[in-house]
This record gives sequence, C-alpha cells and structure tokens, in this order.
Amino acid sequence: MELKLNKPICFFDLETTGIDVAKDRIVEIAVFKVYPNGNKESKTWLVNPTIPIPPQATAIHGISDEKVANEPTFKELASQVYNMIKDSDLAGYNSDRFDIPLLAEELLRAGVDFDMKNRVSVDVQTIFHKKEERTLSAALKFYCNQSLENAHTAEADTMATYEILKAQLDRYEDLPNDMKTLSEFTSRKKAVDFAGFIALNDKGQEIFTFGKNKNQLVEEVLEKEPGYYGWIQGADFPLYTKKVLTAIKLRKLNTK
Repeated sequence: MELKLNKPICFFDLETTGIDVAKDRIVEIAVFKVYPNGNKESKTWLVNPTIPIPPQATAIHGISDEKVANEPTFKELASQVYNMIKDSDLAGYNSDRFDIPLLAEELLRAGVDFDMKNRVSVDVQTIFHKKEERTLSAALKFYCNQSLENAHTAEADTMATYEILKAQLDRYEDLPNDMKTLSEFTSRKKAVDFAGFIALNDKGQEIFTFGKNKNQLVEEVLEKEPGYYGWIQGADFPLYTKKVLTAIKLRKLNTK
C-alpha cells in the first residue's frame, strides 16, 4: 500500500554520539522524502560532531572520530537538511522521543528556527509497539519477511522504517492511511516541547512535568517565581524547551 499524502513526508534516522538530547550530536543523518505524486528522493550526510564519539557509540553504528574528521559540521549542513524537510511531515522509528528532539536541538544550535508547526510526525515504532511489541529488525522480519542488513546505519534503518509503515497499512485495516491521523495514533503524550518537560493538562493548559512545580501551570509558576524562568534558561535543558518556555512567557506578557 502506498501512502496517501497531502504534503511530502520525510522519513529520517540519526546516528549520534549518544542518547542525551541536550548534549549529544549527530554523526550521520539520512532523509528519505516521499512526495504526494509518488516521487522520492534521498540524501545521507556524515557529520563531524565536533565532540569525541564514545567507543560504545562507535561499536553500535561503526562511525569513528577518524571517519568523520574531514566531514562538515552540522552547522555547515543545517541549511541543506532544513531545506529538504521544511515543507514536509516527519516520520521515523522512535522519532518522537529521540530523533526529532535531537534534530531540533542541532538545528536551533545552528541558528535555524525549527518547530513542528504546520506539520505532523508519525512514529512507526509506536504503531509497532501498540500492535506487536518488537524491535526494528523484528518489525522488518514480521511485516516484510526481510532481514535487516547493515543495521544501525542511518540509510538502512530509514529505508526499513519506510517499508514497515507501508506494510503496517496493508496489515491493519483499522489503521488510516492519513498522516495527521497516524500522527495522533503514534502520539504518546501531549507534550508541548519535544523532551516532555512541558505538557498539556486535560484542559489544554501548559504544565511543568518535573521538579517542585510538577503539574503546576507554567504561566502561574512564572508569575509567582520569576526566577524560575531564568534558572531553566541557564540550566542544561534542551534549547527547544527553552524556546517553548520563552514563547509562553511572551504570550503572557502580551496579554497583560
């Protein structure tokens, strides 16, 4: 089954220096773009992360400091990556919890004002886990009867994710072939920022999800404790979380 698209969708995968969204960096990114008319294009970039790649990360994806020493930094590649995805919805495997948040951090560090407005995301892993509870390799075997060769290379993982989503649509008749509805199906929680430090309560109001102000309204906390905003901005929170918090603060100021 081919995807029913109202706009392009970019399947993408990252290989990184680690799993800390705020601190780690991209060492490889692959993007596979599918257009509503059926056209497709793909691009893979190796990236110099500008920080050492830990041996345990190299053991997983095979990318060493030496391999990327002469590759461009993400800041140098940011405009190319953004131009490829800027008009598209996004899809990946565990992308809502990891790949999209980390990509957002890298783009913001490079001065690209990335957000998810006017686009949706589809996390193929969530569909799989809700339906079958398996890993990416098992998903490809289960849905497509294929073995995942070159696992933990961005290109192989990206192509596998694309094939799995199409097979999932074939297998599950109740799964709609619509990116907005698939995005809603794959959403785990109503997070406002990618990292989940700010979420929506049942009334659609922003609340903090951590620390001493957990479950408290963000606007009320910022009003009662003006220094809390400055603490978050100066602490080791993701840049996108800081951006969202600033937007909430400015919105509140503009309504006074």
